Amino acid sequence: MLMILSGALPLTAQQADRPDAQTNPFADSAAAVAAGRALYQQTCEECHGGDAQGGRGPSLATGSFSHGSEDSDLFRTIRTGIPGTQMPSFSALPADNIWKIITWLRSLSAGSASAGETVPGDPVAGEATFWGKGGCGRCHEVNERGSVLGPDLSAVGKNPAQSLRSVILNPNAPASPGRRQLRPEAVRVTTRNGEVMTGIKRAEDNFTLILMDLNGKLRRLDRSEIVEEHSETKSLMPDNYGQVLSSAEIQNLVAYLKTLKARDLSKTVQATLPPGLTFERLRNARKEPQNWLTYWGNYQGDHFSSLARINPANVGRLQAHWAVQMPPGPLLEATPLVVDGVMYTTYTTSDAAGVYAIDARSGLVIWKYERRQKAINPYQSNPFNRGVAVLGGRVFFGTLDAAMVALDARTGRLLWETQVADTLQGYSITEAPLAIKKEVIVGVAGGEFGIRGFLDAYDAVTGRRLWRFYTVPRPGEPGSETWTGDSWKQGGGPTWMTGSYDPERDVLYWTVGNPGPDMNADVREGANLFTCSVLALDPDTGKLRWYYQFTPGDTHDWDANEDVVLADQTVAGTTRRRLLQADRNGLFYVLDRDNGRFVFAKPYVRQTWNGGFHPDGTPILLPNWKATPTGNIVSPTVIGGADWANPSYDRIHSKLYVVVTDSALGYRSVSQKYEAGRQYMGGRPFFLSGEEHRSGMKEIDTRTGAAKWVYSTFRGSMTAGVLATGGGLVFLATADGNLIALDAASGRALWHFQTGGTIASAPVSYAVDGRQYVAISAGNTLYSFALPD
Repeated sequence: MLMILSGALPLTAQQADRPDAQTNPFADSAAAVAAGRALYQQTCEECHGGDAQGGRGPSLATGSFSHGSEDSDLFRTIRTGIPGTQMPSFSALPADNIWKIITWLRSLSAGSASAGETVPGDPVAGEATFWGKGGCGRCHEVNERGSVLGPDLSAVGKNPAQSLRSVILNPNAPASPGRRQLRPEAVRVTTRNGEVMTGIKRAEDNFTLILMDLNGKLRRLDRSEIVEEHSETKSLMPDNYGQVLSSAEIQNLVAYLKTLKARDLSKTVQATLPPGLTFERLRNARKEPQNWLTYWGNYQGDHFSSLARINPANVGRLQAHWAVQMPPGPLLEATPLVVDGVMYTTYTTSDAAGVYAIDARSGLVIWKYERRQKAINPYQSNPFNRGVAVLGGRVFFGTLDAAMVALDARTGRLLWETQVADTLQGYSITEAPLAIKKEVIVGVAGGEFGIRGFLDAYDAVTGRRLWRFYTVPRPGEPGSETWTGDSWKQGGGPTWMTGSYDPERDVLYWTVGNPGPDMNADVREGANLFTCSVLALDPDTGKLRWYYQFTPGDTHDWDANEDVVLADQTVAGTTRRRLLQADRNGLFYVLDRDNGRFVFAKPYVRQTWNGGFHPDGTPILLPNWKATPTGNIVSPTVIGGADWANPSYDRIHSKLYVVVTDSALGYRSVSQKYEAGRQYMGGRPFFLSGEEHRSGMKEIDTRTGAAKWVYSTFRGSMTAGVLATGGGLVFLATADGNLIALDAASGRALWHFQTGGTIASAPVSYAVDGRQYVAISAGNTLYSFALPD
């Protein structure tokens, strides 16, 4: 029932956050109504028509609005516009003028009075009718209870009672003049093989139809396979409630619906969702090469695809298959996930972050969720998001104002939101979370802001925090002796890249970034544990099992946040459990992942700070390796030998493909006062005139650390990554916008595509219906490539 009264279009999940402006200061002003009408005529009438009855844009005279019906929602929509539509931003319009326009719009309908109107009837009895005799829950949900076939009615009570009653009694009434019909479009199709199905359209174009059938299952159909398609003129909602329900029952039902003013997250967390992507599937992700189930493709950090249909013999015919343009904003850094034909990816804008669910075969958008930041640090310097995690029918992502969010994977509707830290203190979340068992692990960014880093685990169903491990110990805790005075309070240690997990031994591995301030060790003399380290943790408790520190007392911003690969390698006939990392400090490391014991390390780019290792694996530090007030020249640079550009590990051949930068940089320390929420670098790197700068990708034999071949690139990148495949290819992304396919055996370029945008992400590969695809983001566009049909 109530198919036309959803507060949002089917593709867009309702936002739960609110802008700065909350209350209309002119709500009761008759003068403001008159002024608002004049302002509307000057600003809005061209699109929305005279008296707001509709034109090129929808009618604004009904009291119900597609992007939120609260005064604060309307203010935000007018001020910021709606990205991807013809609705522009009116950010230059004075706030008082916006409020006056809203005051006039409210005067056109009962919308301004609907929130406070008194409605007779028994809401409790109405709720029983809704879930019982009325059968409304067979199509609709309220706070995740019910079906997702029809619109979410969790906030339907914002509509006037008379509108609710009218739709119950006459669901097939046409929309108001100039008003777009919000009722989801029902369709009945017959396919060539004789199958007949009825459902709600979720997305379509000339070639593909995606619908949700009456059982709530998403169905993807090629239009070439459809022999008959009939749009239902009638709503799927029963039109005989006036006969089957008494007038008292209808009044009680309206009274109940009027109590539903907002999505209640205390109830959504209690919902039972379909199983979706299970932990068992995640731990066996290698058995599903058609999917890309975690940020690294699997728990072990491989970032490798065993798919082999695209190979050196046919890659020259690879072509762009589809593209999706994201809202304008910072470069896309997300690595998309693919789960059973649906791709999930993220984006950021100047004040928001969002998630798309996309049909991985056609590129059609199934749903979109956007959340505006509740607070914005004006000194924020890394406004990016690297992706989502999926577990048990839920999609998880972090935000730049340091919150964790869970969505319903079927609809993009909000399930819970938990504030992790305070962005005004320098914290943010940029990495994709890691979902294991029944929890979601997430770290924080902010090493350049003097945060005290930590790693958190949250209950996947409720969002309740389960444990926290601080990467900078306080006095009295193990490792605190490596800090001077109170320097630990601003000690850094960010955890901003997704970790790895050994499901057989149940060990979580997570990497830690630089100490703070970045380049001045005078205020924090010592090794500064656990910065620039890898941690082995108990995933159930967060307790430390072991650690290894790659760069003690670092002054070069050499975060150790790079990917850690969990590899089982045969050495002298015995299987050894190894941990592999090409660290930012320019050395490739092999550790025993059972205990953290140092096995060996070897430079993979030029380095001038390490003179070897002591027997316990701690580095021998060369003279003049630290930043000083006068400056020292050190290799590698601040972007390291490698940064967070995703590497790729071919475990069959024990080869690691790494994006590298080979150069030197001057490191100069300066004295700097700590100010909360502002960058706390403590230094100024300087470039050297005439310094040779080499960039590219190396193939490293992980058994010896030796490089077999190098592919040089025109422009270096700390973000554009690499993907090796079972087809004998290595896909390399470059900052100048190229996606390049290399022969894994020789490093020779076989194919390339210029995307036209700066690439700051890594490719992934997946398959739908047996067809292999390669996807990557470039600029603000997500591309997917495939061989011709």
